[in-house]
Amino acid sequence: MKVLLTGSRGYIGTVMTPMLQKAGHEVVGLDVDLYSRCTFSDGGEIVDIPTIIRDTRDVRLEDVEGFDAIIHLAALSNDPLSNLNPTLTYDVNHKASVKIAELAKKAGVPKFIFASSCSNYGKTEGDEMIDETGKLAPVSAYGESKVLVERDVKPMADEKFCPVFIRPATAYGVSPRQRFDIVLNNLVAWGMTKGVILLKSDGTPIRPIVHIEDISRAFIAALEADADVVRGEAFNVGQTAHNYTVRQIAEIVRDIVPNTTIELTSEAGPDPRSYRVSFEKIKKVLPGFQPQWDAVKGAEQLYAAYMKSGVTVEEFEGTRYNRIAHIKKLLADNVLNNELRETSDAVAAQ
Repeated sequence: MKVLLTGSRGYIGTVMTPMLQKAGHEVVGLDVDLYSRCTFSDGGEIVDIPTIIRDTRDVRLEDVEGFDAIIHLAALSNDPLSNLNPTLTYDVNHKASVKIAELAKKAGVPKFIFASSCSNYGKTEGDEMIDETGKLAPVSAYGESKVLVERDVKPMADEKFCPVFIRPATAYGVSPRQRFDIVLNNLVAWGMTKGVILLKSDGTPIRPIVHIEDISRAFIAALEADADVVRGEAFNVGQTAHNYTVRQIAEIVRDIVPNTTIELTSEAGPDPRSYRVSFEKIKKVLPGFQPQWDAVKGAEQLYAAYMKSGVTVEEFEGTRYNRIAHIKKLLADNVLNNELRETSDAVAAQ
């Protein structure tokens, strides 16, 4: 199939691209390349593909014509970044996503696969296990924006247009556009650089986690599935056995990274995002989804990459690999304006 991959130059997109190609698909990217300064030298190669350099808010009909499917990853990712400017989050993550789906349907693109999130669930209590039929109760602008896209795009489904909603657990793993602001990636970096696995919550929140390669496998399985099987459906992506407390994730890291201890920061407290998720549906409906990773294997991969790169605390806690810190720096340096668009000074410097 010929696939348009939005967010192709991001954390997941740079990993998904070669996996799509290996599966036999032709890939064209669409990305504003907001994180062009964030390449991780030991995260692997960024595959060169034809790419439309475009903000998702500016996507046009001609951008989406001629494709068999669109995989829509591009978004202002994670809760802290989305809370920086909730209005912009809704403009980019919600309104622009719905517009792209509308354009896809108008252009006759048969399948639209949307990167939603397990953040949609917000919080579950005790041992409650939530599945795709559970209540959506996001506690952030990020999660709310994903819920709104599902709400608005699902009714577009018909015999010729197949929207699918992929809800990944919290991602981890090594990428050419590495992130250190997600839990397993961050804790391995703390352990490797300081010998201290620093928890910024009290360790009790429950987080299902999933490797970015397995997220990519889920998208490929949905892409290749019969439209009648997946039309209008949502799929949690992860493994039911991989629901961990943050403390349990820290203990896995402690067992992988030598000579480390676990500590809480002085401001550590409960996190309102805590959810235990069932991933049984995707196993039953999409047998092509065969996850290959677990947290132990992921921590080993991260530790090896970090050791090879010699990453420092200043790097992983700095502005390069932390999405909200990087955006704030681009704003401070007048590269972006308050609408997160390039300034005239930035354009002139190119």
